[in-house]
Amino acid sequence: MTMLMERTADAPVQRTGTRWEWVGLGALLLGTAVAYIWGLGASGWANSFYSAAVQAGSVSWKAFFFGSSDAANSITVDKPPMSLWLMSLSVRIFGLSSWAMLIPQALLGVGSVALLWATIRRQFGAAGGLLAGLALAVTPVAALMFRFNNPDALLVLLMIAAVWASMRAVEDGRTRWLVLTGMFVGFGFLTKQLQVMLVVPPIAAMYLVAGQPKLVRRLLQLFAALGAAIVSAGWWLLAVELWPASSRPWIGGSQNNSILELTLGYNGLGRLNGEETGSVGGGGGPGGGAGGGMWGETGITRMFDASQGGQIAWLIPAALILFVLGLVLRGRARRTDPKRAALIVWGLWLLVTGLTFSFMAGIFHSYYTVALSPAIAALIGAGSVLAWRRREWLWVRIGLAVAVSAAVAMAWVLLGRSAEFVPWLRWAVLVVGLVAAVLLLVPPATRGKLAVATTLAIMFAGLAGPTAYAIDTIATPHTGSIVSAGPSTGMGPGGMGRPGGMGDGTRDGGPMGQMPGAGQVPQMPGIQMPGSRTPGQAPAGFPGAAAADGPMGGMGGGAGGLLNGSTPSDALTSLLDADADSYTWVAAAVGSNSASGYQLATEEPVMAIGGFNGTDPSPTLEQFQQYVADGEIHYFIAGGGMGGGNSGTSAEIAQWVEANYTSTTVDGVTLYDLS
Repeated sequence: MTMLMERTADAPVQRTGTRWEWVGLGALLLGTAVAYIWGLGASGWANSFYSAAVQAGSVSWKAFFFGSSDAANSITVDKPPMSLWLMSLSVRIFGLSSWAMLIPQALLGVGSVALLWATIRRQFGAAGGLLAGLALAVTPVAALMFRFNNPDALLVLLMIAAVWASMRAVEDGRTRWLVLTGMFVGFGFLTKQLQVMLVVPPIAAMYLVAGQPKLVRRLLQLFAALGAAIVSAGWWLLAVELWPASSRPWIGGSQNNSILELTLGYNGLGRLNGEETGSVGGGGGPGGGAGGGMWGETGITRMFDASQGGQIAWLIPAALILFVLGLVLRGRARRTDPKRAALIVWGLWLLVTGLTFSFMAGIFHSYYTVALSPAIAALIGAGSVLAWRRREWLWVRIGLAVAVSAAVAMAWVLLGRSAEFVPWLRWAVLVVGLVAAVLLLVPPATRGKLAVATTLAIMFAGLAGPTAYAIDTIATPHTGSIVSAGPSTGMGPGGMGRPGGMGDGTRDGGPMGQMPGAGQVPQMPGIQMPGSRTPGQAPAGFPGAAAADGPMGGMGGGAGGLLNGSTPSDALTSLLDADADSYTWVAAAVGSNSASGYQLATEEPVMAIGGFNGTDPSPTLEQFQQYVADGEIHYFIAGGGMGGGNSGTSAEIAQWVEANYTSTTVDGVTLYDLS
């Protein structure tokens, strides 16, 4: 790595690469692939909310197109379906299994590391690319999301791709690169809607500053990129809006069956101001203040708190320092300097996304922070190389020493939150990091053979902590709707520690530490936190899964709830399978997670009344009664949803069923035969 960093700051980057660079790249990508694929099936159905939609899309092209929760197309998930398309195609090819569903996610992770390497390498050489790729691969929240079935894995790849294409536009000024940038942004919209727009201001600002054509042409090129984004996302939105509502599924997460409402409301402004109709609650105090709320306190330190810190914060201070240091070093470069352009886009990505996450008052989960990981990794790779090549200047060495010290201080704080996790590592990082910072101030230690030792010490100080957290994340199965990376911080609600394996198998920012805010546990009857399993135990959602023990209540045999999927027993699965071909839906349950486990166990459609939260007005009581009268629904399964169906349309349906049908209990689950 040291030899690869020795070129002068303005020397052109060799496009062909050296033998050692290709060996390093091969090791990086192979190591990433092994880490992300190893034991991939241990998490079972992971987030069963999306798993059910993957299963539906693998057997119904209509469900595939809309992202429906079930193959009979009663309701969609609350996101566009692009990430589901990849997983559904894999399941169509390999059959329904946890591995078939998750392997595309792991490959997206390898692809993200490779694309970030390629993007940084073009301007900062082999060392910059390899360091950036490594930093991304070992980021704990990245190791989590690239082994999980949430949309964030594809979103990250598409955001990196958008920056890659825009940087190519800076190099040669061709419009086609900006059109490609817009296409990637549009695809990102079809993955997770407006979150991808956080990368747009950095790209636009960077190109306005550094693009080669004259200003008017640069503006026109950016409008072309906007047009490409509208077309690449708009075709699907238009199709959904124009499709007759009577022949398509209800748009999950909306209150008026509108994809535009979902885009601008629940998944749009509602995430910023906390006004999300149908969700479980808003954010940090009135107007999103710092008073704390359902999704934790908002404020400038949010990315560093107990819920988010271990996911992403390890290298944020160092990345910001290197960002400023790099801009100063490129201060006299020409306006179109690609290196400065790269620093601008990655630095603004980190600032815009980080500040948005810090102050948004709506639904926020710690795994959202994976969107910061490419920017942090890129700044670490690019800034380190720029500074190292100018290390003969004392002020640059001081800047590097400060960046290393900031990384060490951050690691000291974060590792201290999980004091029982590899307790010696905290002290090792401190000692090695301080030695590295001192060595940077001594000129002989940055030259010759001593430079190798200094470089290794710096890398250990910066990457040992997140790598250890990433390894723990990879070794731990994760299930449920709210997951997080790394070991226990002992900082759940009210400071209550979580023993290893409680909750979703994660400890920092999971259901107890992330939803709701620390010290607050909302009284929502019917909500069960995600259960966990040890390796070798049948994963949640698979027939015959054993009941989990523990103070939070297990998942086994339960009807599921707001955050965790149902886990039917063999007897209940057999009951639902009986005469399945005679019904459109073998069962109906309140809430998508409650319905998901039954659907995955039987591979038959199960109606998710009210969508994810059980609060969407679909179906209405009249529609449900008609379905029953037409013999389309076999069973109604009680429980689940936000409060077990105690409000709104889902409550009306539950009350009508209870008043008109006789209940029976199978392995602890109450159900009603509607036939």
